[in-house]
Amino acid sequence: MNQAPLLELNNLKTHFHTERGRATAVGGVSFTMDRGEIIGIVGESGCGKSVMSQSILRLLEHTDSVEYEGEVLFEGENLLDMPLSKLRAVRGNDISMIFQDPLTSLNPVYTIGNQIEETLRLHKKLSKKEARKKAIEILGLTGIPSPETRVDDYPHQLSGGMQQRAMIAMALACEPKLLIADEPTTALDVTIQAQILELITELNRTLGMGVLFITHDLGVVAEICTGVKVMYLGRIVEEAPTEQLFRSPLHPYTRGLLQSIPKLDGDRNEKLHVIEGTVPSLFDIPRGCGFSTRCPYADEKCRNEDPVMLQADERHRVRCWHYAEIDAMEERRNGDGEAVGG
Repeated sequence: MNQAPLLELNNLKTHFHTERGRATAVGGVSFTMDRGEIIGIVGESGCGKSVMSQSILRLLEHTDSVEYEGEVLFEGENLLDMPLSKLRAVRGNDISMIFQDPLTSLNPVYTIGNQIEETLRLHKKLSKKEARKKAIEILGLTGIPSPETRVDDYPHQLSGGMQQRAMIAMALACEPKLLIADEPTTALDVTIQAQILELITELNRTLGMGVLFITHDLGVVAEICTGVKVMYLGRIVEEAPTEQLFRSPLHPYTRGLLQSIPKLDGDRNEKLHVIEGTVPSLFDIPRGCGFSTRCPYADEKCRNEDPVMLQADERHRVRCWHYAEIDAMEERRNGDGEAVGG
């Protein structure tokens, strides 16, 4: 019998009910990831990356305004239908999450050690002595100096970067099967960032831990991810193995993101590429393709017909009616200086 994938999302939708009406932040996301994969989720702020990742563990249920649709299968079990008591046993043990802002995850009235030890004693049934030893060990692995003394510090006694490392230590303490990392290294300097990325990739190798890595940093994606999914306006618009996506991006949005990366060997006077416009409001989602209001190649079909996910090749999929024609369109744009779209 075939083993179920580690994580499988089937048409996941997340709606928020507001005074202005229903806003769909995640508009039908589907993908599968296996054990040992590191999948990067990339896109601009407001594209739905964080809401999608928090929806996996139903972390938005503190408000009655949220509504989920679809399936989130973890090792074959649907987390969206799971009783909350059972889901709590999954959170922090089988699936851990690292947030961008450590102050949203660290309790200010307990020491760092208390918070890590509580997780270990709850999920791993360690004794108090064993849990403290493990807490000191994992703090050291994340690069916190003098972990045997820092373990007794409160969050306010740590710098922002050290708070972030303490939160990462808490997430990794139970050696989860799946780690969801939402911009985990944003607040860290490049040296500590490298240590954290090395720690995550080492646990990925030794434990077979799957990692869902949400980030704006395409450099990090290129360094550690095995595959990439590009999100725009609550949906995946392109997905491919990392090397293939960086080498041959197909969606106009993906191309724009990659062209926006500064080049060290480029002309110092050359302006950075900018994707014109902004992500539309969830209350004013364009008809047809969500990117049509910003796409230089959009025509009437794009503005009126919602593109489906098309199979460009065996492992490369893209949500664009004209992906195969863009190179030719770009050549004509450069050749005659005229707009291509209708």
